Amino acid sequence: MLRTLWFSTGVVLVILSPLVGAIPGPGGIFVFAAGLALMLQNSHRTKRIFVDTKRRWPAIGHYADMGLRRKSAARRRARDKAVMPEGPPPTFRQRLAEILAPPTNDRPR
Repeated sequence: MLRTLWFSTGVVLVILSPLVGAIPGPGGIFVFAAGLALMLQNSHRTKRIFVDTKRRWPAIGHYADMGLRRKSAARRRARDKAVMPEGPPPTFRQRLAEILAPPTNDRPR
């Protein structure tokens, strides 16, 4: 019962996000993100759709993981970083580009 209530709250927030987005400022983005997070936490079907979308479009999934601050995304970034060759430390700009770049599918397994 409580899970259904939280999922319904997430749906309402996602529906209201365009209305909040009409108000000046970035409020609609945060309302949408909160609604999506509630939906993903409380619905197996929504999680399945999210995972299928991430597999089909990895770049979108990468940015969604960053926005939701998912632990699995942090583990993947740490694993990919451990595979990187040694060399001089990256500059701030290189590190930022590395974080914001969509993942590649050519990493060794």
